[in-house]
This record gives sequence, structure tokens and C-alpha cells, in this order.
Amino acid sequence: MFSLAGRTAVITGGGSGFGREFALLAHAQDMNVVIADVQADALDRVRAELEAKGARVLTMRTDVSRAPEVQALADATMARFGAPALVFNNAGVGGTGGLIWENTQADWEWTIGVNLWGVIHGVRIFTPLMLAAARRDPAFVGHVVNTASMAGLLTPPNMGVYNTTKHAVVALTETLYQDLHLVTEQVSCSVLCPYFVPTGIFQSERNRPDALAHGAEMTASQRIAREMGQKAVTSGKVSAAEVAALTFEAIARRQFYIYSHPHALGNVETRMRAIVETRNPPDPFAARPEVGAQLRAQLRAG
Repeated sequence: MFSLAGRTAVITGGGSGFGREFALLAHAQDMNVVIADVQADALDRVRAELEAKGARVLTMRTDVSRAPEVQALADATMARFGAPALVFNNAGVGGTGGLIWENTQADWEWTIGVNLWGVIHGVRIFTPLMLAAARRDPAFVGHVVNTASMAGLLTPPNMGVYNTTKHAVVALTETLYQDLHLVTEQVSCSVLCPYFVPTGIFQSERNRPDALAHGAEMTASQRIAREMGQKAVTSGKVSAAEVAALTFEAIARRQFYIYSHPHALGNVETRMRAIVETRNPPDPFAARPEVGAQLRAQLRAG
């Protein structure tokens, strides 16, 4: 790996899950650590944990859906440590499942605001700082990691809002990769596409703004989506710490696509073949038809 010692890592969604693990690994590389999160108590816990280890830490409560708050994060980072070498646009929310036409406008606005606009703001605001540092210093090496999901490469039913945001993050990051390589060899990027990993993402509602409350009784499809999502995530066998370690290894190799569960790529290949061969979207439950049958029965019962 290129030397990260003395450099700076910026991590959004750093109060828990992947973000916390990124922060711990950044400190292990002797980096300055900047952590942003919308949940103040989680942010305080991670700061205390890192400071107890002797880390150089800056924390800031940040709603990544709001451009001025991300700009303030960047300004504070530059003032304290200078341009970051690693930027993890990691903040994300889940839980807005259900049949796609049943989601409220508030569901869309909240999920797009965090999952997509958060990444857009991070890329738009931090990338120029890294490019400027690269122009000043031929030894500067920078890397951006955007957290998407396997849902950004697949289209599982009953979770359309989430899928939409994560597909957009994959496309955004692929384009960022191409654009960066037009102008520099010093700054690159990766997209992280985890599958089911216990991170607490299905408890995201705890941080949902009152102004974007769901505003309606949950439908049957939304209740089912939440139950299935929570079960899948909590039963995941790959930990957030393992995914963070894979991510740092990928950064060292300048590897673009990062997967927590490579076996899931079979489903991606099936989807891509259907696209190339002009076939209809494949059955997402082909490997587990009993799950599909149960879901259809539940949704058609009413």
C-alpha cells in the first residue's frame, strides 16, 4: 500500500457499521481521522474510542443530504489537517422497502437525500481538494470509496427506492473513475458493494428527520420488506470489520469493485446476460423458489 501515515481519512456515516471500522483501520495506518455522522451519540462514542487509542480525531455532526453541512465538514478538515488522502462517502440509510408505488414522496426524498445526494456532495466537494493537493505534490496519492450495495448491481423486488439510489451510486462512481483517469494518475476511486452484513442499517429510521416522516401507516409489503431485510442483515456471517479490511486491501491494489460476498456475482452475471441477450429480467428467486412463493402468497392474500 502507498504510505498513509500522517495523511487524513474522511469518513461519513462514521458512527457505526462500516464507517466505524474504516475509522479504526485508518488510525491503525497512523492517519488523521475525520468522522462525520448524523447521530451525535454514536459520533461521541467513536471519538472517545479512538482518542483512547491516541488517535488524531476530528468529529462533526453532519447531515450528508445537506450540501452546506458537507462543505462545513470539508472546511473543518482543511483547517485542521489539510486535504484528505482517503474519502469514504459511506453514510446510508435503509428500511424504505415495499412495492415501489407504495412508497411516499418522503420515503424517496429521505433515501435519495442520504444515499445519493450524500455521495454527490462528497464527490463534488472533496474531489477538487484532492486534485489540488495532487497538483501541488507529486507524491500525493488519493482515493475515494463510495459505499453502494449489491442492490446497486441487482434489482431485488420490494425494495425499489433503495435499489434506485444504489444503482445511481454505482453509475456515479464508475463515471468518477473514468473522469479521474482523464486528468490524473494520483487520485482514483472504488465502489463498495456489500451484501447482507450486520451494520444496523435497518435501524436507520432512528435518524429520519421529522419533516420526512413516512406519514402513513405501513403497508403489508413494507412490513414484509422490513422483516425480511432485518432477518437477512442480522443473519449475515461477514462482519463489518472484515468488509473494512477488504476495502483497505482493495485501496492498496487500486481495485475498483469491492464485494463482501463474491458468490452473489452469479446473480449479477445472470442479470447482465439478460440485458445483453434482450431477455426479460430473470427470476430473483431462482435459487430459492420457496422464498418467492411465500412472498407472492403474502402480497396476494389481501
